[in-house]
Amino acid sequence: MLEKLRALFTPPPPQRLPTVPEGRRYYAIGDIHGRLDLFEAIIAAIEAEIVAEPGLDHRIILLGDLVDRGPDSAGVIARAQAWQQTRNVRILAGNHEEMFLAAFEKPEALRHFLKHGGSETIRSFGLTATQLFRMDVEEIFARLPKVVSQATRDYIAGFETMIRAGDYVFVHAGIDPARPLADQKRSDLLWIRERFLSHEGPLEKVVVHGHTIFDQVMDCGNRIGIDTGAFRSGVLTALVLEGDQRRILQARTLDGGIVETFNGDRVQ
Repeated sequence: MLEKLRALFTPPPPQRLPTVPEGRRYYAIGDIHGRLDLFEAIIAAIEAEIVAEPGLDHRIILLGDLVDRGPDSAGVIARAQAWQQTRNVRILAGNHEEMFLAAFEKPEALRHFLKHGGSETIRSFGLTATQLFRMDVEEIFARLPKVVSQATRDYIAGFETMIRAGDYVFVHAGIDPARPLADQKRSDLLWIRERFLSHEGPLEKVVVHGHTIFDQVMDCGNRIGIDTGAFRSGVLTALVLEGDQRRILQARTLDGGIVETFNGDRVQ
């Protein structure tokens, strides 16, 4: 009887917090969408932290949607590729990379791409706004392979769809809550929204994702959304994970077009 009473009034042990592997620090960067200025700023901030703590294994994950909407998708792609030569940087495919590559396959896919930020992407690779305005979709379709090299397209086609680290999984859009991680569809990883966002129950791992824009980092326990709409808000967010700790690193456009980085509060 005494043991039953003791068990009744003994508080449960504290819940274990999600962790990443010991000795590693992860930087997950949300949707960049052609904002090379913000990307450069957040790279500089991350590089400074790496130099300050060389004993850690630093790993960087870009959550996809590097292209479209913002002014310099070509520059973002080139900078990401260059960064991979010096750091452990892995890149996830986003739905906008998928639309971009599909635009080379048929004119109708190009038409869809142009309506969702594709014109900005094509201009960043060398065509002017005037040239685009004067061409119809068929003409742009014929010109596009000469504007964007096959090597660039192959590089983008090689982006990953899912990365796991300890108790976390990184994807672009989310996961199908009804399927195990090993049985996810590419279409869901790149495009899913409501079925994932409305799911309140536990998931196999904590899902870190972009794709859906929030005014601030959205930590729902089972998922963490870090797309803060860089192309329109001027705020690019990185989630920093080390052990069981989480914090936010952001690059922001201030008045006058100045870009600064901010180390934000820890995420609970």
